[in-house]
Amino acid sequence: FVKICPLSGWDLEQNKVVRNYHGHLSGVFCCAVHPTQDLLITGGRDSVARVWDIRTKAEAMVLGGHTHCVSSLGVQGAKPQVITGSHDNTVRLWDLTKGATHATLTNHKKSVRGLLIHPKEYTFCTGAADNLKVWKCPDGVFMRNISGHDAIVNSIAINKDNVLVSGADNGTLKFWDWKSGWCFQDTKITPQPGSLDSENGVYAMAFDMTGSRLFTCEADKSIKVWKEDEKATPETHPLNWKPSRSQRRF
Repeated sequence: FVKICPLSGWDLEQNKVVRNYHGHLSGVFCCAVHPTQDLLITGGRDSVARVWDIRTKAEAMVLGGHTHCVSSLGVQGAKPQVITGSHDNTVRLWDLTKGATHATLTNHKKSVRGLLIHPKEYTFCTGAADNLKVWKCPDGVFMRNISGHDAIVNSIAINKDNVLVSGADNGTLKFWDWKSGWCFQDTKITPQPGSLDSENGVYAMAFDMTGSRLFTCEADKSIKVWKEDEKATPETHPLNWKPSRSQRRF
């Protein structure tokens, strides 16, 4: 677990800082732990992603190339091991062995603030104000757009049931079917009493291990927990969806 500015490692049992990582020149916006190696990857306002040895606290390498804030990143055991999204509108896939960019994706026209790696498929998704985009690993081949969230998307998350969620600056949550790209539910968040109407943005989100609970971190200083509607049925929530012309194969 990492605390922003300074970058610190916490012992959750003792509730205290056990490690500090020094190197970023400005605010740290995102972090992720490598699934198979003792590495911590962080991205920040200094336009770089930094790779740290968790145990020795040493900076292993600097992944430079972005020209603006690194606001989102994903880490996996397969190639590419590190994927970063930036306010320079690009997504970079990194080769950790060489410490260099493997590919640069320039399809987005707005800042890439959200990024996730699919838990089952060999794909990943990026979120920006223009579109959610799905890409194929390892080279970042563009697959499709998921369109309809007309706002500044700050964060995205997915569970193992292929429920994709995007949260935006205007306090909207949209729930998508990963395969079809159909938005089957959307929610407008109400800010907490005493907060301004503009303080309803969603900054970060994550599913729990079961995939049935969603946690959102919001601008009104609140953390909300969302659960599935146990009473929902196909009759109460009908699927009125038809594929677009570009999605029809035959």
